[in-house]
Amino acid sequence: MRAGNSFIEVDYGQHFKAGERIGGDVFLLSRQKEDGRIVCTLSDGLGSGVKANVLANLTATMAQRFVTQRLDVRTSATIIMNTLPVCAVRKISYSTFSIADITADGRARIIEYDNPPFLYLRGGRLLDPHKQTISLKREGAMKEEQLVLSELNLEVGDRLLFMSDGVTQSGMGSPSFPLGWRRGALIEAVEEIVASQPDIGARELSHAICNRARRNDGFTARDDITCAVVYFRKPRQLLIVTGPPVDPDKDSWMASFFDKFDGKRIISGGSTASLVARELGRQVTVRLHSGCDDVPPASTMEGADLVTEGLITLSKVSLALEKRVDPSSLSPGPVRSYLELLLDSDSVHFLVGTKINEAHQDPNIPVEMELRRTIVRKMEKILEELYLKETEIHFL
Repeated sequence: MRAGNSFIEVDYGQHFKAGERIGGDVFLLSRQKEDGRIVCTLSDGLGSGVKANVLANLTATMAQRFVTQRLDVRTSATIIMNTLPVCAVRKISYSTFSIADITADGRARIIEYDNPPFLYLRGGRLLDPHKQTISLKREGAMKEEQLVLSELNLEVGDRLLFMSDGVTQSGMGSPSFPLGWRRGALIEAVEEIVASQPDIGARELSHAICNRARRNDGFTARDDITCAVVYFRKPRQLLIVTGPPVDPDKDSWMASFFDKFDGKRIISGGSTASLVARELGRQVTVRLHSGCDDVPPASTMEGADLVTEGLITLSKVSLALEKRVDPSSLSPGPVRSYLELLLDSDSVHFLVGTKINEAHQDPNIPVEMELRRTIVRKMEKILEELYLKETEIHFL
């Protein structure tokens, strides 16, 4: 969510324990549209599989609901603790959690219970924030338990990392990590990654940490592995121009808007690319070998980060977004590049021409192909609800 010249990017990576089809780690995220407030919860259920998932989901859902409804994060955590059952054998809680409540201007309140302590990075280096310990004695628990509360004022460029113990304990028993990866080695790895890629996004960093943890386990995860990253940074803008305007007098305005846009730029559609190239006096060059998976090849043009075919590519991208497909799982091509640009952006601006393209009146076109306006509306909804992106549509 953007506040002035800042944006809160949140994403996470995850691997389930080998052999499990459902994970015992649960990460939930929500934002308040009216003020840009972000609430995210990482919960780790005791054990693995369905039982752990139910307990982690119960914990995370309660946390999200309480904090979203502006119940104080400390009060919320205490209610959750008193609600959670205690294991009759091990005398410990059935799930652990980390809750972060972050306002759009970067004021963060974080409360943790038995998860590995979060990491706080500024300028790529670890900070050691003040933490307040809150003791809590519950009936049935073996000992007094402790909640840890942190209150931070994030600056642009700061990162927060939350992880389950599947990350810090990865590799345990192996020659390289007899006691597990542990916090110290994890910090070294995070600082190394950020130093080599200072602008790395939340998605890439969280996935990189999870992949290293899985590698520590010999590529067979011995526990659920989850890492979530909050990145407080300058917003990244993306413009998508698709379809010629219904009024030809708007052609030059569309091309000029594209040319002056401060951010990444995609052109979706051959007719649109020809229009922009004509108005700006540029060339469009087709990259014949860049197509894949029934998607026509992409093109290149000065000033554009990506030039693709129109409706077929948009439909594929919309479907991939809806299914939360990881771009790295796709073959290189227009759809993968499109997804990467979308997911790396915070604000997505659609400039949509509404002129009817005679080519799309062909009855041989698949019935599932939707009209441009419908696809863009669908993408807008998915980007806002599933990815917490800001979007704006302007029809011409």
